[in-house]
Amino acid sequence: MSSTELPGVRAAAAAAAAPTVSTVRVAEGERLRSVTLAGLTLNVRSRPPERTGLAPALYVHGLGGSSQNWSALMPLLQDVVDGEALDLPGFGDSPPPDDGNYSVTGHARAVIRFLDAEERGPVHLFGNSLGGSVTTRVAAVRPDLVRTLTLISPALPEIRVQLSAAPTALLAVPGLVSLFTRMTRDWTAEERTRGVMALCYGDPARVSEEGFRAAVAEMERRLELPYFWDAMARSARGIVDAYTLGGQHGLWRQAERVLAPTQLVYGGRDRLVSYRMARRASAAFRDSRLLTLPDAGHVAMMEYPEAVAQAFRELLDEDGGS
Repeated sequence: MSSTELPGVRAAAAAAAAPTVSTVRVAEGERLRSVTLAGLTLNVRSRPPERTGLAPALYVHGLGGSSQNWSALMPLLQDVVDGEALDLPGFGDSPPPDDGNYSVTGHARAVIRFLDAEERGPVHLFGNSLGGSVTTRVAAVRPDLVRTLTLISPALPEIRVQLSAAPTALLAVPGLVSLFTRMTRDWTAEERTRGVMALCYGDPARVSEEGFRAAVAEMERRLELPYFWDAMARSARGIVDAYTLGGQHGLWRQAERVLAPTQLVYGGRDRLVSYRMARRASAAFRDSRLLTLPDAGHVAMMEYPEAVAQAFRELLDEDGGS
């Protein structure tokens, strides 16, 4: 990029040249809106609360996910919170950020900017996987924005990463994504979806036929996006960088600084975040409680939304029901 070219101009030109992409899926009762901030546009999925005056909640998805990952949980909590789910920059229906920053800090900054602009804080903040590390950082640096924190398989540093998580970490290696896309160019969206579900679900058979077809359609949509693999690779690199960061900015150190009451959820069949990390997380977050689901994988809010909803309700009761 030349020294006189503005990042916004580059993004606009890229968007103009991008192919037409199919529309994102919206479940019955959900609404989508777009929030434009300086250098950043965020897609927001919401489900109207059952009554006015409920405390706000914000849901943040994991690597390769989107706000749709919360569509099973949100209706179970619409009687107790006013919930919105965010598409992180470069994921779901949110375009890439103008500055190309996909680090954990960059994603956390996007969440903070959204909450500040919307004046919705403090919120009940939910995070899964990458979204768990992002929301941990938000809660640590901006405690005024977070009422409670619910973390589902949060991506926090592990000394011994599970072998099944290695392919995801390898996305961070420069040049490997390009090689992978060439090697898998003949894979169908259905084959890719089955692979993702085998990695993320404790039991992929729990997914209904309708749910599977919707996931395939979403995979097809994502593969049409010219920036999809770049967003994946840069965000994966952001997780790896965050894992190696020490001192006050290390994620475990920041977990110790979180003041908000915290609900932790870990799955016994999680192939991406080790079940053994539950004990360390329980010790790190000063005001935490733990839900373990032996048969759940990496996305318990999609596999066992009722159990996750019940755990949050109990957290809410402990917090005074606010």
